[in-house]
Amino acid sequence: MACLQASPNYQFRYGSDQSLLIDFGTTTGKVAQVAQWLGKQRISGVVNLHPAYSSILIVFDPCITSHSALESLLQVIGEVAVTAPRLVTIPVHYDGPDLPDVAQWHAVSEQQIIDWHAAPTYEVSFLGFVPGFAYLTGLPLQLSTPRLEIPRKSVPGGSVGIAGNQTGVYPFATPGGWRLLGRTPMTMFSPDRDPMSLLEPGDLVRFLPL
Repeated sequence: MACLQASPNYQFRYGSDQSLLIDFGTTTGKVAQVAQWLGKQRISGVVNLHPAYSSILIVFDPCITSHSALESLLQVIGEVAVTAPRLVTIPVHYDGPDLPDVAQWHAVSEQQIIDWHAAPTYEVSFLGFVPGFAYLTGLPLQLSTPRLEIPRKSVPGGSVGIAGNQTGVYPFATPGGWRLLGRTPMTMFSPDRDPMSLLEPGDLVRFLPL
């Protein structure tokens, strides 16, 4: 992808003939703030926004706008202020079906796994997989665990799982291969709620053992 314009904080890159990528490099803390700001601007021709770990893909209608027009409009994103993130506490019953296996994998007690998982403050990097599924970064390195070799055909909504160096909460019943440590009674996603997802990119998350 060709680089269009660079600044100390970001670069514009061609995503495709109908998309523009804003690459923040290692400045990941600004992705959520800029994505929220972009969502409020209602820029003519912008069809969708796709925030990721350190970038935002802007999909646009080429009949209405262009790469250069968007680049010109978005020069101000370097001035978008980073505000204090929201902290969301999620209560968890640590009784997941994979908790014993994860403890055995790491050769520690189940309580140690719970303590490790509940200790950090996580950050919502982006939403994906299914609506309302927030990918949380900040899992302790000692808790990094491979996903299941054979995914489950159905994971109950509210299940709290880990995979690799990430953790997350399944918003509703869906197939999935993350290792389940527990469950939360909180509703993570509701189409009748505004916003529909309990968690948004940039939020901070703490898990509270019940």
